[in-house]
Amino acid sequence: MNKKLLLILAVLIAAAAVLWFTLKPAENTGAQLTLYGNVDIRQFDLGFQVPGQVTKMYFEEGDSIKQGSLIAEIDAADYKLQEAQAESEVAKASAAMLQAKSVYDKYVALYSSGAISKLDFETAENTFNELRSAYNASVTAKDILARQSDYSKLYALEEGVVTARLAEPGTIVQKGTAIYTLSKPRPIWVRAYVSETDLGNIYEDMPAEIITDSTDPQTGIKRTYEGHIGYISPVSEFTPKSVQTTDLRTDLVYKIRVYVDNPDKFLRQGMPTTVTLDLIANRGK
Repeated sequence: MNKKLLLILAVLIAAAAVLWFTLKPAENTGAQLTLYGNVDIRQFDLGFQVPGQVTKMYFEEGDSIKQGSLIAEIDAADYKLQEAQAESEVAKASAAMLQAKSVYDKYVALYSSGAISKLDFETAENTFNELRSAYNASVTAKDILARQSDYSKLYALEEGVVTARLAEPGTIVQKGTAIYTLSKPRPIWVRAYVSETDLGNIYEDMPAEIITDSTDPQTGIKRTYEGHIGYISPVSEFTPKSVQTTDLRTDLVYKIRVYVDNPDKFLRQGMPTTVTLDLIANRGK
């Protein structure tokens, strides 16, 4: 029985410690301001500009993608057929336009010599202009279909790491449907919150130290990064805690972004961090 009580007591103490750390407010010793936040990484979705059936997916979650890499394809057979048909229409329109131009050129000479009436000349001129417009329209239509055919291949416009693979070969997707979610290697920042009483002690570009909970096995100490405050919200908000006391719910804080100057592959989305700001050393900068 005593062992069970001791075990329950140990669990309660551990739970209380975790809850205390979660609800722990920023610490300001006068010389150093300590904030607690989480790593944020910019993410973006990639999708096709035309609808179709996915035929190939070239990357898996966790893969690094270079800028310009081909990452997925959809079935382009229908787009190729439409493009070929459009090319045929361009050829027909071109032939009709060239024939009308030949007639028009002859009528220019005949009208100049008075051999034909003005009405005949204007009719030939209008016919040529109409067929030329039709030819230009067919070329535009062909170019649009050619672009749609090209859009059947999806390329990465920026480098990133695949955080979500959202489709598989055989999936029917609509225009704009997300196929992959990528995270950018830069910028990486820590989202933290500062109280109104400490707001006057910080400024943009203020140097900061960022400490994660991960220990470097080579040094035996927690991984530490250099950073700076890159954004201070001009608007206050309620303390964003999933578990809050009555007092914390009434506190107003300001969101800040502390950008990491030397990020590496060990910083992940949502990681908890500790941010320290030296208020004395950086007071006059």
